[in-house]
Amino acid sequence: MSVPDRRELERAAATGTSTSVWARHLPDEVAISSIWGERTFAELDAEANRLARAMRRHGIGPGSHLAIVCGNRPEFAAAVFASLRNGTTYTPVNWHLTPDEVAHIVDDCGATVVIGDARWGDTVSAATARSERVVLRLAIGGDIDGYRAWSDVVDAEDGTELDDPVLGNRMLYTSGTTGRPKGVLRPPGYSTGLTALTSAPDYRAGTQQRHLCTGPLHHGGPLGFSLVTPLSSGVGTVLMDRWDAAQALRLIESERITHTHMVPTMFHRLLQLPDEVRDAADVSSLTYVLHGAAPCPVATKRRIIDWFGPVVWEYFAATEGAGASISSEEWLRRPGSVGRPPGPDHVLVVDDDGHPCPAGTAGELRVRRDPASDFEYFGDPAKTAAARRGDHFTIGDIGYLDDDGYLYVTDRTADVIVRGGVNVYPAEVEAVLLAHPSVEDAGVVGIPDEDLGEQVAAAVMLDPAATVTVEELTDWCQERLASFKVPRRVDLVDDLPRLDNGKLYRHRLRDRYRPATTVATTTTGTDATEEAT
Repeated sequence: MSVPDRRELERAAATGTSTSVWARHLPDEVAISSIWGERTFAELDAEANRLARAMRRHGIGPGSHLAIVCGNRPEFAAAVFASLRNGTTYTPVNWHLTPDEVAHIVDDCGATVVIGDARWGDTVSAATARSERVVLRLAIGGDIDGYRAWSDVVDAEDGTELDDPVLGNRMLYTSGTTGRPKGVLRPPGYSTGLTALTSAPDYRAGTQQRHLCTGPLHHGGPLGFSLVTPLSSGVGTVLMDRWDAAQALRLIESERITHTHMVPTMFHRLLQLPDEVRDAADVSSLTYVLHGAAPCPVATKRRIIDWFGPVVWEYFAATEGAGASISSEEWLRRPGSVGRPPGPDHVLVVDDDGHPCPAGTAGELRVRRDPASDFEYFGDPAKTAAARRGDHFTIGDIGYLDDDGYLYVTDRTADVIVRGGVNVYPAEVEAVLLAHPSVEDAGVVGIPDEDLGEQVAAAVMLDPAATVTVEELTDWCQERLASFKVPRRVDLVDDLPRLDNGKLYRHRLRDRYRPATTVATTTTGTDATEEAT
């Protein structure tokens, strides 16, 4: 292969045309593999150019907005790179949302073009039926009422490179666990900070490296780490349509996957596969496994490192900015840490009055704002101001720094259970439950209690073959937790309301406790007030 020089790569990055570089230097290298088809770098770049021209033909250029309601398909990648070279801002939309929720995002971002996956055609059609702003509606993989076929519109255009590319942008929406989701807008061409903080994978174009995309592209982690970064680096990505632990192992082996991004729930599901399946899997090709999005239980991560080797990196970050990262070697020396922030005041830990907390004492985490990539909540200056704390920002995470400046994230402010005046962190209780060999998933929330304010409740999904009882799970917790942290109520459930990125919809789980339930429960433990005194 011919090698692009630094100036060529820098020009491409400044105009959103990184895939054009690889279309010239690696035209026949596979950029996208999926059950929905493949694209070489030349084919992907040409498709992006065609879509950009189709948008311009409809008056959609710099300053316009594109909404993508689509699964992990090659067209998703084409839409992203078309937007980045057309001066438009793209927003991926979670296809799990209701028509009203999709309509809110489409309207809020001001989308003039919407690209929809026919699998969720009814939702997409209903969400945009009354929108007068949307002038171009494209359907992928089938018919959508009121939409034109992608192939009819895009394939008719010229696929050669644009003469006048303009750098576009992206705007991700918060998950909306409280109130309506809001767009997080940062400057065009910003570096999210995640790449630098996570010691960016040593991508080497033309060396048969492959990335496995395990999560949905409408989430920021898979979008950035599993699509934009590898493809911009000349490395192909394999798109999983839906997460399946056994299938992930098969793909790692058959595709000789070198890089991937996962969340702790995926680690847990991989470790729950039968021993013979895990023992037979060849994971020797892995050189870089990145994870974040939610706290990872220490026992789970230790087992993953034992299995995959010291190739696991963890990051602590949000859509608004990044805080720290840690390698396997560092983590094994400091289990539970998410790393040492890049500067002494990059992450602050403060109490309720905003005063610094001493080492080892948990408080609200504040992350330094980067002037070159600062964020704002689109159209909501009040919310933007509420998240900022001078040179820092907060999204409600709680944690502490140890004596050597390593960061430990314990939970979120909104999730903390205050039981008899004592804080209980759900993530700690969940980690203990997830360490039980019969537990497939677990979620912990606070439920009202007349005497203590809140009690600890746990919803637990068991392995289908498990015979463990509620009493045995409670005993397991009592052996590993202070008594005031032990769930007073344990419910055996068939499912938990999780986002695709592994985060638990705690407010939805709390809602399940409002009506009376008939599932198995138990009550044990001592009062938190007894522990506090």
